[in-house]
Amino acid sequence: MTASAKGAFLLSFLFFLSSHVQGQEMTVQAPKSVYVGDNFTVTFVVEGEARDFKGPSFKGFSLRSGPNYGSQQYSSWNNGQISSSHKTTFSYRVLADMEGTFTVGAASCIVDGKKVSSPSFNIKVEKMSQAQQQQRQQQQQRRQAFDPWAQQPQPASQIDGTKLFARTSVSNANPYQGEQVIITYKVYTQVPLSQVGIDKLPGNKGFWAEDLSAGKQIKQYEESLNGQRYQVAEIRKGALFAQESGRLTIEPLDLNVLAMVQAPRRRTGTLLDLFDDPFFNMAQAVEYPLHTKPVSVNVRKLPAGPDDFSGAVGSFSVKGGLSLNKVKSNEAVSYRLTISGRGNLMLVTPPTPEFSSSFEVYDPQIEDNISKNDNGVSGSRTYEWVLIPRSQGHYTIPAYRFVYFDPASAQYVTLTVDAQELEVEKGKATVAVKDDVQLLNSDINYIHPINKLRPINNRAGNNNLWAILMGISILAAIGVNIFGKKALAKREDTAGLRMRRATRMARRRLKKAASFLGSGDTNRFYEEIYRAIWGCLSDKYNIELSQLNRDTVSACLADKQVPDEQQQRIMKVLQDVDFARFAPGDAEAQKQTIYDEALQMIAEL
Repeated sequence: MTASAKGAFLLSFLFFLSSHVQGQEMTVQAPKSVYVGDNFTVTFVVEGEARDFKGPSFKGFSLRSGPNYGSQQYSSWNNGQISSSHKTTFSYRVLADMEGTFTVGAASCIVDGKKVSSPSFNIKVEKMSQAQQQQRQQQQQRRQAFDPWAQQPQPASQIDGTKLFARTSVSNANPYQGEQVIITYKVYTQVPLSQVGIDKLPGNKGFWAEDLSAGKQIKQYEESLNGQRYQVAEIRKGALFAQESGRLTIEPLDLNVLAMVQAPRRRTGTLLDLFDDPFFNMAQAVEYPLHTKPVSVNVRKLPAGPDDFSGAVGSFSVKGGLSLNKVKSNEAVSYRLTISGRGNLMLVTPPTPEFSSSFEVYDPQIEDNISKNDNGVSGSRTYEWVLIPRSQGHYTIPAYRFVYFDPASAQYVTLTVDAQELEVEKGKATVAVKDDVQLLNSDINYIHPINKLRPINNRAGNNNLWAILMGISILAAIGVNIFGKKALAKREDTAGLRMRRATRMARRRLKKAASFLGSGDTNRFYEEIYRAIWGCLSDKYNIELSQLNRDTVSACLADKQVPDEQQQRIMKVLQDVDFARFAPGDAEAQKQTIYDEALQMIAEL
């Protein structure tokens, strides 16, 4: 019997033991009740070719592995015609580690362009009594005593560690801060495997991580290592961007595999022993844990750069300009900037071109064309501002400078988008703009209209009017002087200005993150959450964004004498954001939880 046939037999046997809960177009196979300490399988079966699978939450259970993808094609002959069908399965290995009744949430996927989902269902976890434990042991002993075909359990410790192991490889062990590093997790085996699943994802503190293997099939090939031939499976591939310098550790990845091993049968002393041959001896699935070793990476600090360094590290290009060079006042025109290349596009500080105060400027629309493949993260991000000039004239949008660090040459590179000229002709209506109001205010403070003219020879009336105007002018001058000094002091107080704008900017970014709730665009959601939290902390505590990490935040909170309880909540949110992006379970529920936590944290700051 081939390894694939054995795997199919094992899968069908597990399905036979499980109960069935029917959804509209998705079948759930799971036990209705288990005992504490039992490992069991939950399988979602879809008739058809499924994609974009979103797993359920397993609250109350420990997730050992999954989702593990399976695909089967069936063909049948009926009345001279061949018909075929496709079945897709997504299975989880789950551990029941506490007593109670728990609800497994709904799962969903896309089949033929249509979203299908499963119902939620309950699993009861009971504590096994001592009598039940003894009864289970006796049943196992009787099966082994009276079933000549029964196999003895094959302990996982008998699998040779040189025949089955996992390794981590990185593309660069000495990167610059912010430089893209490709990390690959591989399983090497000389033993047939029926299932491979991720038990625990690494947290990777100090890194921004992007998953490069999401939605892709496991890549398999042969490789020679230390003179031995192995079947290799690339379980996971990702791009890491170090957010701090120094020696950082890439945490281990915990895996759980089912290895198919030949297990000897018990000797019965009968003629059946003559059939004790590997040909008749079916393979047994043995659960075997695998762990990669932690990998240390020495992250080099970026050299001192220009003041307008945007935080971009990699290889980039930039282009842009106005959609029109001649418009009428109160008509819209757009200004676009497109940053393209390979590197940390998601972490680049948004550009801030200099626009005339005569323009009404709207927040930029962001359009992403970012791809993630085996070579890492690359693509483009486009920012588009809508400008409405409110008065006629000739305007110049200054040249835009984009500065990035190129790890290949270890130098900063400056790219420039040429200055843009805009001719604004008189439109249907022209309104006063900020510059005009400020100019009028400096020339003439305020003139009271005089509705009634007095004769020129009325000196008493003229003297009274002159006294009133002089008094108003003096009071206005004093007010302008006082408020002008206060405004100047506020402008010179850079730290105070950053603190005042921190919450406003953070709430704006959270609002943008909220637009991605329920959209399925998980990467953009966490990117905006990341910008909101780290940007707020950077502005509040006057820390450069490039120097911001969990350690500096913790030290700063302690230095500012922030209450311990609030410190713990802030650090918990930072940790939750790092882990939530790749955590198993209901992605939309996790996004909502992270959003609520971030909103509360920023409100407290």
